[in-house]
Amino acid sequence: MTGPQKRLRLTLIHPCVGRWAGDQKYIRSWQMEPLAPASIAGLTPDDVDVRFYDDRLEVIPFDEATDLVAISIETYTARRAYQIATEYRQRGVKVVLGGFHATLCPDEASMYADAVIIGEAEGQWEKVIDDVRHDTLQTFYRQAARPNLNLARIDRSIFEGKRYVPVTLIEAGRGCHFRCEFCAVQSYFGATQTRRPIDHILKEVEAARKRNSFYFFVDDNITSNFEEAKDLYRELARLKIRWVSQASINAAHDEEFLDLISRSGCQGLLIGFESLERETLRMMKKKFNTMGGGYDVALENLRRYNIRLYATFVFGYNHDTAETFTETVKFANEHRFYMAAFNHLTPFPGTPLYDRLKAEGRLLYDAWWLDPSYTYNKIPFKPELLEPEELQELCIKARAEFYSVPNILRRFADPVNRSNGFMARQFPLINFMMRREVQQRNDLPLGDEGWSGHLEPAHGFS
Repeated sequence: MTGPQKRLRLTLIHPCVGRWAGDQKYIRSWQMEPLAPASIAGLTPDDVDVRFYDDRLEVIPFDEATDLVAISIETYTARRAYQIATEYRQRGVKVVLGGFHATLCPDEASMYADAVIIGEAEGQWEKVIDDVRHDTLQTFYRQAARPNLNLARIDRSIFEGKRYVPVTLIEAGRGCHFRCEFCAVQSYFGATQTRRPIDHILKEVEAARKRNSFYFFVDDNITSNFEEAKDLYRELARLKIRWVSQASINAAHDEEFLDLISRSGCQGLLIGFESLERETLRMMKKKFNTMGGGYDVALENLRRYNIRLYATFVFGYNHDTAETFTETVKFANEHRFYMAAFNHLTPFPGTPLYDRLKAEGRLLYDAWWLDPSYTYNKIPFKPELLEPEELQELCIKARAEFYSVPNILRRFADPVNRSNGFMARQFPLINFMMRREVQQRNDLPLGDEGWSGHLEPAHGFS
């Protein structure tokens, strides 16, 4: 007779972007619960023992016994993820990689893993677990079509004992219908969006009430499907919750949308303004930003409904100069945004932007995310009118000016930013934390600078 089958042991890892040599932990502010490992945990059969380690918060116990390691990676975390995978594979442990970067660069990811999940995990993860049990693990698992999000499950029990910002992350949908040139989301999802059933979302919101009272809907664009979004807002209004999310600015021209989102408990939206230049927006494939009278009309509409904004801007397109930064910071201060980001353009692999810059001979690295000389905020391409170092410095200066003490105080006095007591109380904390972080991540190495192993770069990547 054979005894009971040994329970499979699964270790989930959330990699950090990187750390300097000698540092045990990543920069610890602003760390939210990572949704990807909770999604994998939710899809894992009950007879599997699951452990989770957040590389940003704790030291990974590489020598702890486990049968399988799963890591979801983005481009900025790829180098660190490959370091972690190497440590486990040297110990004879099988490693599965998935997520955005693994999907967009599957051949590269396969150099550092036993298996790569291409696309979303729903409908594939169960097969991976079964193949591990039977020692038939495949190199690639590829979705034939987008999965039904009825299958999505979230297991937040893996977060117990870890200290995160008191915000619950909820996913209502995935993908976006727009095709912005620089966006990896449109490459990953093919400019499509799928949504979870509203009753599933509401159950998840209710279940999280005991943990946190603030929600972040992590959708790539929560307004990509207007009618389904409106149905969600009608239901959220009954729950009396506070939430934020990401949206496209075209939503600001729909009066019914603005009314519903305001009554649903929305405390703010991240909106990608990206540029004030029409020609730059055209190159970005974001001409929709100028619809309905453009930014002035959109912002007037949003203010009328007391919707606070986290405005993002991107620099490095062909018409950008030092004057572009001056005008953009002035615009951000004049409109008294709750928060703002001033980021350089980043060519992520698999995007039209990456392909265009490569064809133009303007990439400074074939795979900047793997190059040991590349550090966070470094410019990985040749801008048209600025030097790479100049572009990097101008981004830092723009952040410093926007988050200067006088500007923080002026924006704090804005009626919209103070229209809700809860958000007014958070404003100084958030803005002064952002001020502190202007320089904090600058030149952070990708991966662990003090890692003693050897990571072979992916040669011939294209």
